Amino acid sequence: MPSRHRIKTYSDNCFYHIYNRGVEKRSVFVEDIDNAVLLSYLKTYLTPKDTNMLQSILLDSETGWREKDKAKRLLRMNNFHDSIELICYCLMKNHFHMLIRQTEATAMDQFMNSLWTRYTMYFNKKYKRVGPLFQGVYNAVLVKTDEQLMHLSRYIHRNPIAKRNFRNSASKGEALRSYLYSSYQDYVGERYTAWIHPEIILSHWHTNQCREYEEFVVEQEFDEQSAKIIEPVIIAPF
Repeated sequence: MPSRHRIKTYSDNCFYHIYNRGVEKRSVFVEDIDNAVLLSYLKTYLTPKDTNMLQSILLDSETGWREKDKAKRLLRMNNFHDSIELICYCLMKNHFHMLIRQTEATAMDQFMNSLWTRYTMYFNKKYKRVGPLFQGVYNAVLVKTDEQLMHLSRYIHRNPIAKRNFRNSASKGEALRSYLYSSYQDYVGERYTAWIHPEIILSHWHTNQCREYEEFVVEQEFDEQSAKIIEPVIIAPF
């Protein structure tokens, strides 16, 4: 019987927790460049496509063939700026988490299939392997409440410290701030990424949003109540 999280309900204007891990729990991000490549794909898919600029490159007689070829590829490439909002993410060695909102009912599936097919092709070519990279079809769980949304973002951002021991909150906060492959830095004001939307979560606070969110993530451990809130939108820690 298929996992209940692989039988997906596609709805527009809804939030989803999306996650998957490498086949046989293998690493899917081996080197830093692998994370950078995946993030570059996300940027391309989630940034508005400047069609007029790309077409002008093709029509310019002084433009070289390499630039024209790149422009052609970008024109053909899928773009999800108008249908997918990436709320937060975390890329770990052998798995990933994303929290997204889709504005069209089929956008998530098209986005995920395009993104991970492209990344798998890159990965297999680089590491001279064949076959699927991930453990089956990605998991997607509908987020039904604002409370789930907030605690899920905290769960996703805490992934880099989930299995580590720290002496105090300051060291935990430093570890999270220094982790480059999540959206946490965008939430605490250390980085701005145009294709990430922290404002959707941060709007739940009304004064110093970045500081209060950091306290929410770092200071509050996952107690029994927190676990019950997010249990419906996750299976188990990776």
